[in-house]
Order: sequence, then C-alpha cells, then structure tokens
Amino acid sequence: MSAKSTSPGTGIDMEDTATVPAPITLIDHVVLEIRKFIAAAIFFNAQTAEKAGLGLTDMQMLHMLQLYGPSTPGRLRIWTGLSSGGVTVALDRLEKAGYVRRKPNPADRRSLLITLIPARMRKLASLYDEVESETRRLLATLPEGDLEAVIRFCEALQPARERNQT
Repeated sequence: MSAKSTSPGTGIDMEDTATVPAPITLIDHVVLEIRKFIAAAIFFNAQTAEKAGLGLTDMQMLHMLQLYGPSTPGRLRIWTGLSSGGVTVALDRLEKAGYVRRKPNPADRRSLLITLIPARMRKLASLYDEVESETRRLLATLPEGDLEAVIRFCEALQPARERNQT
C-alpha cells in the first residue's frame, strides 16, 4: 500500500486533483505563466464589468471596439467567436447602457458600424487606471530588448488567435 501524497499546508490529496505538472523547460514555464495571467485577467475583467453593471461578454466587446476601432457586427462576430444573435444581444445591451452607437456604414449601406461613445468610455477607463499604471511601472523595469521580444511574441500569436475565432 502506498502513502498518499498531500499538498503541503492544505491536506488535499494530490491524487484527487487535476493539477498542471510543474514546468520542466523554460517554454513550459512561460506557457504556465501565460495561463495564470489569462485566468487572472479574466477574473479582473469580470469584477470590473460587475462594478460597471456589465456582463463579461459586454466588457470584452467594448475592449475589442477600443482596440480595433469602429466595427461591423460581422467583424465583431469574427473577433469574439459569438454567434450573430449573440453579437446582436450584446450590442442591444451596450447600446441601452449608453456605451455604443449603431450608425449606417458609409462603406456598405447594407450594414451598420458600431462605434463607442467616448464620454461613457472615459468613465469605464478609470476602473483600469490602477492596473494599467502598475503594468507600465513593471514594464519600465525591463530592458528595451526584452520589451521588443514581448511585442514580437504577442504579434506572433495574432494569426493563431484569428484562426481560433473563426
């Protein structure tokens, strides 16, 4: 009979949990840290959305519009992976809450262009001031070459994100 392995300080039986193995290579470590960052960022965004009276999907749609600019509902569907109906429902909520405006698309009269309402977005931006300030402070401690490597890595991920969203 073998002894049970428990997590130090918790008494949790490690055989009963589904944990990620400890990183072996530097790449393993980076992947693990990215997963931790994404999980924490999602929870931070969910809490921030709740403070603003929004759902997480609505908040993420606002982020996409901030990052990529005015968009058609079809483009939002591709960026978010939501169904057409899901995009419509989210846009209805965001329009009712005063965050977006639907306008005729000057490039295609058959579609709409979704734009952000700047005054409403300024209020929302204040919820991110502290975390953005801390992020900038930490990034300022890195050498320029490290910052350039982070940018190259993030840009290299873009095609994979786009493939996974269609």
